[in-house]
Amino acid sequence: MLVLAFDTATDVATTALVQGGAVLGERASRAVRILEDIDGLLADAGLERDSVERIAVGTGPGSYTGLRMGLVTARALSFALEAPVAGVSTLAALAQGASEAIPLIDGRRSEVFTLAEGVPVVVHTERFSVKSGATYVGDGAVRYRALLEERGAAVPTDDDPRHVPWARHHAALAANFGAAELAEPIYLRLPDAERALAP
Repeated sequence: MLVLAFDTATDVATTALVQGGAVLGERASRAVRILEDIDGLLADAGLERDSVERIAVGTGPGSYTGLRMGLVTARALSFALEAPVAGVSTLAALAQGASEAIPLIDGRRSEVFTLAEGVPVVVHTERFSVKSGATYVGDGAVRYRALLEERGAAVPTDDDPRHVPWARHHAALAANFGAAELAEPIYLRLPDAERALAP
């Protein structure tokens, strides 16, 4: 089964083609290049778009705009290719790529997205409970390195690949493929635009 996987929830968007557990190709760029990256992966593998049998898409949490781009792309491709979709948490994919590490995504506004007993949550950095001796990965770990390290945690170097939610992990975690609209984004809070308009 050929799975096309991608995630656009963070500043680094990733795409991958995975068949039978083997990674045929993978790229990292920006969300605005997602279709170009998909076409490039298929071309490199000598495959056409209609070879895609399943789609795994990152559902966040992360950037509202990035999430929408990824989910709209998944829905459009699902319709065009008649391929079912499975949503995969970006935090779960980060955790999959760094066993024993705690995933942190930069939520901006001095907040981070992380997992609490396997459930995605948003936490203000002032109230974030750091586990001394633990390793943290993700763009949130990079941004708040000083805070984490002064509280006894470890953060890999900024260029460590464990900070990236690689799409191969989305393909590995994907289950329950179905209608594209069932892949719902994990927002955890209102988008900035809606928050500004709230009374």
